[in-house]
Amino acid sequence: MLAHLRSNPSLLKLDLYCKGIQLDDSCLVTDDGGRPILRTRAGLGSGLEAILPGGLWTNVPVTEPFAQHSPYTLHRFTSGTYWIHWQGEPVTEVALSPRPAWYDATLPNGKEMTHIGTLQGTYLGIYQAKVCEYWTAKPEKTNCKFCSVGLNLGVDDADEKSVEEVMTVVRRAREESGITYVDFNTGHYDGDTYLDILEPYILRIKEELGLLVGVQTPPHRDLKRYDGLREMGVNRVSFCFEIFDPKLFREICPGKHEEYGLDYYLEAIRYCAGLASKGPRHEPWVTNGEIIAGLEPPESSIAAIDWITSVGAVPTVCVFRPLVHTDLEDWAPPKTEEMVPVFRRLYEACMERGLPIGCAPNVHVSLVMLPEECAGLSKKRYPWQRLKLEAKKRMFKYAFERRLQTLERRVA
Repeated sequence: MLAHLRSNPSLLKLDLYCKGIQLDDSCLVTDDGGRPILRTRAGLGSGLEAILPGGLWTNVPVTEPFAQHSPYTLHRFTSGTYWIHWQGEPVTEVALSPRPAWYDATLPNGKEMTHIGTLQGTYLGIYQAKVCEYWTAKPEKTNCKFCSVGLNLGVDDADEKSVEEVMTVVRRAREESGITYVDFNTGHYDGDTYLDILEPYILRIKEELGLLVGVQTPPHRDLKRYDGLREMGVNRVSFCFEIFDPKLFREICPGKHEEYGLDYYLEAIRYCAGLASKGPRHEPWVTNGEIIAGLEPPESSIAAIDWITSVGAVPTVCVFRPLVHTDLEDWAPPKTEEMVPVFRRLYEACMERGLPIGCAPNVHVSLVMLPEECAGLSKKRYPWQRLKLEAKKRMFKYAFERRLQTLERRVA
């Protein structure tokens, strides 16, 4: 096991998600320029932001009870280096994800910039507007049972974020952290107002900075609204249906079941995936269907991956993390050996379908295993597909940088 962990960063990242890590008393994460351990808007992260060998960014569970029994420990040596140990044996040196200066800055009105947005890996994540209304439903809340977003909004996030506040933080993150992508996330609001709320922010970022922008919201009941987002220059739409098994979907995501239903989530994914050939040619377009592995049997997660890729969308697969104070806090995290086939299939299905994975410049995600990061779990090599992806990646990076340069000259 130890030899595999040392030689396979894909396996190490997955195993850390499933088991978490204990911090040795020697660790001085924030003193050494690392990022503080915060809950994140998605309600799925609560851990240590670090960079594994192979450039795999990760958010390792630390604060949850199951992490206190992990075979992994993080140690700091007098030289200032950090090492992961497994059952007392050294596995690998890791780097702390850097904490930029703007993390300690405030806006003119006194708000902390990290209450507007935070880095998740190398991109800027922003939970816009108020808490998801599943958390405030009467007579009983109908929130997704794994989610913690209603527990931490107002603590790690500000409820209201003006366009100017967001633009100030986005500019700082671009200048100091080199971000290329901004991801907006909202919950459910009566009247399907989430896209109305986000559009002014999207337009400003695209017009003034030209960055890649993604939107993660419930599926709007008027699917033509996504044609508008495509024309606007949005680069990613993502739909979190979480669970492919209809019965478990009803039980674990009662609000989503009552308000939209699983079938409508899937129809939105199918519809948006079909927009890839439409809209501005210089703006790439990706549709994601998001699931959480570990909340349903592995074969159901694999079926979800196969369905998502069959319509031309790219799966986003999180590893279930039983967060403190959530409805599922007493559930056990999934076992690594059960997750390996799921993430192996994630990589293989994307490669078989020729989907554009790993092409966005400087986008590393800490909360999930990206499809291209799962290559180490598969024995299949896909030489021609890898060559094509590498060519797409170079072409997209060149075109993206050219657009930014043109925009910067125009602004100047």
